[in-house]
Amino acid sequence: MNQLVEKSSSNDMLQNDLLYAQIIEYSVETVIIHSDFKILYINQAGANLLKGNKEDLIGMNVLSVFREQSKEKIKHRMANGMLDQSPSDLVEETIFCSDGTSVEIELYCHPIQFDGRKCIQTVVRDISTRKEAERLLNDREKLVSIGQIAAGIAHEVRNPLTAVKGFLQLLKESSSHPYLMTMEIELEKAIDTLQNLLQVSKPDLYAEPITRINLCKELTSLMFLFQDKLYNIEVELDLRDSDQCIYGKRNLFLKAFFNLIKNALEAMPSEGKIRIEHFCKDNSVYVKIIDNGIGVHKDKLKLLGTPFYSSKSDGTGLGLTQVFTTINDHGGHIQVQSELGRGTTFNVQLPIQPGTA
Repeated sequence: MNQLVEKSSSNDMLQNDLLYAQIIEYSVETVIIHSDFKILYINQAGANLLKGNKEDLIGMNVLSVFREQSKEKIKHRMANGMLDQSPSDLVEETIFCSDGTSVEIELYCHPIQFDGRKCIQTVVRDISTRKEAERLLNDREKLVSIGQIAAGIAHEVRNPLTAVKGFLQLLKESSSHPYLMTMEIELEKAIDTLQNLLQVSKPDLYAEPITRINLCKELTSLMFLFQDKLYNIEVELDLRDSDQCIYGKRNLFLKAFFNLIKNALEAMPSEGKIRIEHFCKDNSVYVKIIDNGIGVHKDKLKLLGTPFYSSKSDGTGLGLTQVFTTINDHGGHIQVQSELGRGTTFNVQLPIQPGTA
């Protein structure tokens, strides 16, 4: 009789485990059941996240997907999870997939009964998209703050320099000296730099209407402005979806792409190749400007677009600041990939319709 009860109980337990597995198998979130850190079960969403086969993942150590410096913390949290009936607090971490790529995730653990024993169920959510959106928002807020500070400084400094320029012109009329011409030229450069900074920091100074823009035509026209710089430069244009238009302030876009092309050409001191791509995907227009110039060190990439940061000895950094400001203000995104000695790629994404990015 006792054997029958035990057998019935065992069958019920097996049926419950199978039913539970069927329910979580179709969950959109990654669910991993493990005991003593050994994976007993992982659903299909988990296999997709880790980019592996379920058969290969079952039996492996659950800690192996975490960074070395995080393993002890996760191990401690999972051990505590065995003692507590309520789910643990959410933890944000980075894990490694089977193909070596990393994913930003959040997870929580809680104890369950599975396969006739107490186990830990860990629920994992991919938060890569959310974290990237947070970073973009952060960068945009930084640019706005920098722009406001820069505009105030530019305004305060430009006024006294303009007064000095006026007195210098009066001085030239009363007495001539070769140094006066040099002083005026250098002063004009300083005023122009401040004026550019003011325009970049306060793009609303442009009372320009929103118009329909065909970027393919504009990019082709811009290349004609650089004819004198293209003798030793190979230019490759791959302009697909050429009839597609975007909406925005035309002169701001012309200035932005002029600056990007100018930067690419200046990154190749003697000879090289520049490639410009244009194509549409998922309600966005993409423009890539690729050069095989000197490149930028990876530690410096995050500084690109900051006023007065430039990798060129005589640069002010205001050209790229204008580029980043214009793209962001039109609801777009810009990404930069670069490798020293190999070149740089600026990848610009712009919404086809205003506000769709």
